Amino acid sequence: MLTGDKVGLRARHEDDIPILRTELYDDVVNSARAEGGPWRPITPGSKDPRLVVDDTEQGIVRFSVVELEGGTLVGSATLWGIDTHNRTAHIGLGLLPSARGKGYGTDVVAVLCHYGFVVRSLQRLQIETLSDNAAMLRSAERNGFVREGVLRSSAWVMGEFLDEVLLGLLVQEWKRDSKV
Repeated sequence: MLTGDKVGLRARHEDDIPILRTELYDDVVNSARAEGGPWRPITPGSKDPRLVVDDTEQGIVRFSVVELEGGTLVGSATLWGIDTHNRTAHIGLGLLPSARGKGYGTDVVAVLCHYGFVVRSLQRLQIETLSDNAAMLRSAERNGFVREGVLRSSAWVMGEFLDEVLLGLLVQEWKRDSKV
């Protein structure tokens, strides 16, 4: 398990799946904002790739996020779009409603940076988020990510176009906190 100050990132367990389905993906508005596509229901027991991890897939690594104290599941984290030639990847995360506002997002981003830069030897990490997602913007910037641009009206979310903010962090800009 990779650890930060407050959270750990570990492999997805079978008993994580119903919790993530119910608390993250069955939330129509939150799921539509996070997924980059229209919400659709996930049938219990389905092999939906957002929930069930395919360990053979090389371009994406999915983690379950747990509190260090007690090991309670608090969300999901992903390093996706991994490009081993250009040594880049994207970061994504989702926290359960009960885990929001506790500083976990900032810690998850820090641990994903460690994983991307140290474990995977990547050169660049990138985050795309909706411009009104203050929590993700704050978590990214606290970890050194720089706003590189705004993709105007690029996301269709629940009946309206929203702007997306593009943030990037290069390995030489990253400040290791030796948390992990």
